[in-house]
Amino acid sequence: MRCVECETVHSVQVERERLVNLKVIVSNDEQSEPYYIKIPAKEVLRVGDELLVDDPAKDVVMTEIASLETDRRVGSAPAEMVLTVWARATDEVPLRISVYRNGKTHSLKINVAGDEVFEVGEARKVEGFKFVIVKMKLRGEGFADRAEAKDIQRIWGREL
Repeated sequence: MRCVECETVHSVQVERERLVNLKVIVSNDEQSEPYYIKIPAKEVLRVGDELLVDDPAKDVVMTEIASLETDRRVGSAPAEMVLTVWARATDEVPLRISVYRNGKTHSLKINVAGDEVFEVGEARKVEGFKFVIVKMKLRGEGFADRAEAKDIQRIWGREL
């Protein structure tokens, strides 16, 4: 590296970032599968953060960290301390919908892109049911008028 003031060339030791192998259990609806990724040892992982899981032997999956396991369950930790990451796939998610029709409630389940947005008052058509969204329950807690599919636990609709 050349000094901008004195023009002298100095050798510089570039510190290489140490990587750790990390086991990630990815849950996709009712099925879980182990993945293995390399990640910088000092990177801090947190429950709720998104994590791109790129296992060379499998597909690339976008996930949300659900739990971190060190010697116990923790909310955050550097990657080098984590034994297992438990995550939920968010690139494609199952969406549960209850549609009220003629005095009966029909349960539907569809797979949609995790970033697809749903909104109360919006009309949708799924499996032959045309309905308007009347309520949405979020995965964490509470209800919302607008949310991405990956954050929704259930949608309630009334047939049109």
